[in-house]
Amino acid sequence: MPEVDPADEARHTPDPEIQLWNESYYFDWFTEDLSLGGYVRIGLYPNLGKVWYWACLVGEGRQLVTVIDHDVQMPTAGSLEIRHDGLWADHTVEVPLEHMSVNLEAFALALDDPADTYGDMRGERVPFGLELDFVTDRNAYMWPPVTPRYEIPCSVQGVVMVGDERISVNGWGQRDHSWGSPRDWWANEWCWSAGRLEDSTRFHTLAGIFPGDDWGVAYEMPGEGSEMLDYDQVRLETTEGRERLPESSRLGFADLDLKVTPLAFSPVGLVHPDDGRLDRFPRALVRFDAADGRTGGGWIEWNQPPPS
Repeated sequence: MPEVDPADEARHTPDPEIQLWNESYYFDWFTEDLSLGGYVRIGLYPNLGKVWYWACLVGEGRQLVTVIDHDVQMPTAGSLEIRHDGLWADHTVEVPLEHMSVNLEAFALALDDPADTYGDMRGERVPFGLELDFVTDRNAYMWPPVTPRYEIPCSVQGVVMVGDERISVNGWGQRDHSWGSPRDWWANEWCWSAGRLEDSTRFHTLAGIFPGDDWGVAYEMPGEGSEMLDYDQVRLETTEGRERLPESSRLGFADLDLKVTPLAFSPVGLVHPDDGRLDRFPRALVRFDAADGRTGGGWIEWNQPPPS
């Protein structure tokens, strides 16, 4: 597989002819006991003149604390620092491919029902912030040339603040960076995941793009080594519940078979900028149970476009 170019950590020049040209950075994290997790996404849409910004804190038995803002002004050239009403955030490449820091000061909504993000969100407004460092765990993975993208498994350290709580974080996570291709949420299904098993095995999958076809993208980084194995066939089955929130999934590639149990959801509703169609985008902190007895955790997402 190709190596990731450190220069690609920076922002890229958009194609002005593609309305939904997108560049995004994701930062997912979870504690080893899976009691807490969260993610940040900064999505740049220069041809819409907007940034879509998401950040959250989840935990089993906790309210969802979420920031979802699709009207943030684009940052200055080359920067990933954003400012908006009740929101400041910065995302800094400290050492290319080795270390990024994420900082946030915002007001978030605390929601009893995560599915409320698909409609009029009504909840308690709470101060929410974080200071997290994402340090590369062994290696980075460059996707095959279907779209410009790379994934980096990380260890994650820092602090999260919500209300009067101050929570120390010493856990694991994944960050990724993609750009170039139009991100048409309303056209294509997919299921993305990234996780870590108890023996330090790291993995990532993308599946469910073509109904009835197992084509996908996956890597596995076994144990403590730096070897990274990649695959292009990913098995996926999902059972949905209320509001289409998945109740369980099964993922597999090569000899790895995983039962996926959602522990806490942080969904996002995406309204098409032209016609108002709603795309449902449930993301969840999950437990992975491998068929061979290993367990672990991570994040998974399902993109659920409206019927065509």
